[in-house]
Amino acid sequence: MGNNIPSLGAKCAKQISPAPTAPVVTPSPSLDDAVAKRATTCTFSGSAGYSSASKSKTSCSTIVLSALSVPSGVTLDMTGLNSGTHVIFEGETTFGYEEWSGPLFAVSGSSITVTGASGSSLNGNGADYWDGEGSNGGKTKPKFFQAHSLTDSTITGVTITNAPVQVFSISGATTLAVTDVTIDNSAGDSLGANTDCFDIGTSTGVTITNAKCYNQDDCVAINSGTDITFTGGYCSGGHGLSIGSVGGRSDNTVETVTFSSSQIVNSQNGVRIKTISGDTGTVSGITYQDITLSGITKYGIVVEQAYDGTTGDPTNGVTISDFKLSTVTGTVSSSGTDIFIDCGSGSCTDWTWTGVSVTGGKTSTSCLNVPSGVSC
Repeated sequence: MGNNIPSLGAKCAKQISPAPTAPVVTPSPSLDDAVAKRATTCTFSGSAGYSSASKSKTSCSTIVLSALSVPSGVTLDMTGLNSGTHVIFEGETTFGYEEWSGPLFAVSGSSITVTGASGSSLNGNGADYWDGEGSNGGKTKPKFFQAHSLTDSTITGVTITNAPVQVFSISGATTLAVTDVTIDNSAGDSLGANTDCFDIGTSTGVTITNAKCYNQDDCVAINSGTDITFTGGYCSGGHGLSIGSVGGRSDNTVETVTFSSSQIVNSQNGVRIKTISGDTGTVSGITYQDITLSGITKYGIVVEQAYDGTTGDPTNGVTISDFKLSTVTGTVSSSGTDIFIDCGSGSCTDWTWTGVSVTGGKTSTSCLNVPSGVSC
């Protein structure tokens, strides 16, 4: 499946006449031949393309996955790609049904580009899995898009529909740009659960730009990592833009995170920080800037230091410092609460909130240890 690129080996080879008494030696394939072989565009399609794509992935510089039908219970494996490989999705990629933990797709490598061509999508067949329990019970559901151990890489223009549970798992990434990604899980609004659009852990230099997320859980959940930016996003139907939950993992540090110029609509929460009761960790340098809320049903802004514990009994193990809100505005439904803060004694410090106007819901009478200069 080549693209008729001429052999570099053939181009560079020289004809050398042997000495009259010397035997004729057949030369071994040159390094140029190997380079030329890799510098090819390989296209895999239909139900027959899956196994060939995984087996041939290191022989192609560009991998086109065209309307691929992935069998049930297996991962479309693009891990360990050669540096500089470009993966392109065309048409609709489908995945067979089976109860298993996934992931449905996985990619890793250095200087990797993953692109969704115009009109392409990855369909996770979520309706066959959704039972209202997500990853907390019922059917075993596969996670979707594993973006682990990516360095200096990009993911752009990818559209994902009908995820069984969590969508993007970004872990161990260094300098990763995710741009113009759409996740549409709106068909799961009645029974879909734990369909986080972006879960981020132990990563540095991740930027997510112009993402659209329609789901039933966190739009973004940053569990650990540094230098992470989410900007120009649209989040609908889920649990908002979240830090955490932080605690209970091998890495419990979240530092230098910016959410900016984003909308959160028809969601349970807007701005959210959640830390695990009784555990230790650090949350610092968190900024939410130019965030617009509408149709929030539970909390417009919420900080909970007893998440998965007992609300009203927060602990001090995970500190939250240098927390900035700048121009966070919008509305909460009358049954919801505008702002709720449940901090441990002395563990929430150096908060700066300006231009915060969240209205329409109730005013909490249960806030604890609210930092100086902040209203609850």
